[in-house]
Amino acid sequence: MAEAVADPRRRVVQEGLISKSLTAIAKIIQWLLLSLLFSIIIEWAGMVLWWPDEGINHSRTMLTNEISYLDNDFRRSVVTSDPAQFAKRFADNTYHYLFEVTRFVDFIHWVSPPPRQEEQGMRPTLHKIYRPVAEFVIAAMQVTQVFSVRLAILSLATPVFLLFSLVALVDGLVQRDLRRWGGGRESSFVYHYAKKAVLPLVVITWVTYLALPFSLHPTFIVIPFAALFAFAVAVTASTFKKYL
Repeated sequence: MAEAVADPRRRVVQEGLISKSLTAIAKIIQWLLLSLLFSIIIEWAGMVLWWPDEGINHSRTMLTNEISYLDNDFRRSVVTSDPAQFAKRFADNTYHYLFEVTRFVDFIHWVSPPPRQEEQGMRPTLHKIYRPVAEFVIAAMQVTQVFSVRLAILSLATPVFLLFSLVALVDGLVQRDLRRWGGGRESSFVYHYAKKAVLPLVVITWVTYLALPFSLHPTFIVIPFAALFAFAVAVTASTFKKYL
């Protein structure tokens, strides 16, 4: 009997735990970078179209407002005893490693002053290029700090999603048992779509809040999306198949 020749195009590659973890981390970093890039682009567009009078003060005001939300309404957290200090430290560290360690701040200080009349070299040319976009560069640096503060706030809000999901999971399993013993219908269609919606809801929460072009209290973002996330978990658990 002739042996079957395996088609290399149909070769199945099974990912291990480490490769899956690395892939997930890479996707998270990708989404975070895209959110930061989108935030900077929106801020630049706003400086030209929507708030030209404010200019770089718009992003500076956003940073002040984000910190004030923590100072006034988030005095304690499960993650840290001082959320405001945690967010400030996170933003300062981000600024330090992105702009100070890379010597970008030194470059800005070097290229910003107007060149002397007899000065030659690269600095006069770089100054001509930098001068029209100076405010946009500073705004991008400030938006990065705002992004860091919001990222810290979302990290502090993670226990809310865990708590909501735990309550929703228990409620969903109770509903599943009632359906199982009561002879209720089983819908794999609802289960699969609810299951697929769980992770995207978390991603949408982070991307939406990180990319907002204005200051908004995090409660108005975290609580509604956490409720939707819990609803998806509850539906997934309640529509899980009756018999394993």
